[in-house]
Amino acid sequence: MNVTFRQLRLFLALAETGSVSAAARAMHVTQPTASMQLREISESVGLPLYEVVARRVHLTQAGLELAQTARAMAAEWDAFGQKIDGLKGLTRGRLKVAVVSTAKYFIPRLLGKFCSRHPEIDISLEVLNRDGVVARLRENLDDLYIMSRPPADIDLEDRVFLPNPLVLIGSASSPLAGQRGVTLPSLREVRFILREQGSGTRLAIDDHFRKQRFKPQRLMELGSNEAVREAVAGGLGVAVISVHALAERPASQGVAILDVRGFPIQSQWHIVHPSGKRLSPIAQVFQAHLVAQAGHLGPKQAR
Repeated sequence: MNVTFRQLRLFLALAETGSVSAAARAMHVTQPTASMQLREISESVGLPLYEVVARRVHLTQAGLELAQTARAMAAEWDAFGQKIDGLKGLTRGRLKVAVVSTAKYFIPRLLGKFCSRHPEIDISLEVLNRDGVVARLRENLDDLYIMSRPPADIDLEDRVFLPNPLVLIGSASSPLAGQRGVTLPSLREVRFILREQGSGTRLAIDDHFRKQRFKPQRLMELGSNEAVREAVAGGLGVAVISVHALAERPASQGVAILDVRGFPIQSQWHIVHPSGKRLSPIAQVFQAHLVAQAGHLGPKQAR
């Protein structure tokens, strides 16, 4: 097969954007040029690599295999470039990180310190729900992934770097806010406001409830920590939420951390990437930065 590296970059842009025109813009070529080069790649491979359905590009099995290969080659080339820059005394390049939504409460602070030390590094940060991050992890789209519940069915390099206590909160004006030693069974009739199925927080909560043989009688599911917190502040019920999603003074958000036996649920933040993946020099430096800074960040107070 006679395919140039630039053509592979173009095909990778197609796989990531799902559009020929978007891939052309990403590679700074005209759409006719992009279409011609993509056709040449398909002819060289000898199999269709994609099809357009409802104006959206869908990769064939051969296309998926090519995208995976092109992605690995591009990552190796980028890592080589970073090593050469290092030999020249330069630190520049691109870092791609995907994090679950709850991590957005502390990752920007850690990124800010990293960027101030390495101003020539371009950073792409994807903030998604857990399913979105896991999907990117399966496709090996980023350098590093940050989540509280890594998938068990993927062979991963996994490093714990920060505690993630999950606390039970209620409205600041609720009678529960002033009680001590509340038991979980006594809350059976109280509405529990929880994150959606599949989120890292929800997985930890469901696991904890199973161990406690506890099943709330009334449930409400919401898709973001902000919505959960506001619903609790509005008196709709109680919720289990990461302490990182709360202000230093939860009362300023209209909520209170409840003193309930068995809480907080102990959880951790993980830095993961596919096992066997060779991290770029920049990714290695960023991972070390996260671990070092996590000790200074520390969890918020959660009784």
